[in-house]
Amino acid sequence: MRYWLMKSEPSECSIDDAAAAPRATVPWVGVRNFQARNFMRNDMAPGDGVLFYHSSCPEPGIAGLAEVASAPYPDATQFEPKSPYFDAKSRAEKPRWYHVDVKVVKKTRLLSLAEMRATPELATMRVLARGNRLSITPVSDSEWRAVTRLLEAR
Repeated sequence: MRYWLMKSEPSECSIDDAAAAPRATVPWVGVRNFQARNFMRNDMAPGDGVLFYHSSCPEPGIAGLAEVASAPYPDATQFEPKSPYFDAKSRAEKPRWYHVDVKVVKKTRLLSLAEMRATPELATMRVLARGNRLSITPVSDSEWRAVTRLLEAR
């Protein structure tokens, strides 16, 4: 089992939106970074743990726990000309972009970016690295345990 931090803008898909979806599951569409795509396509598996992270909002941070709920499959938005995620270079017979489904396990209190930065056990998290813009990053076992401990502490 692996662990991941997956960023979503709450205006696009918040933890509440995902929890309200059928089976509390949403397709993680729109990733257009090759490294993040590769994490989904090559490394993620159903049952992997996910830290559901709200980004590009007044108070970014971890808003809940989730899990990978599907094997990777082509992101249909790459083929939709009216989609903001359309990719004219992608072909149905050779898709460029993949995604997984993510299922909410539970909404938590917000573990803010400031609180994460103030926690020594999280100093190595990639989301805290200067200049990190990846929407999906791996999380180590020890980082996962530290985050879940912080979330349970209050």
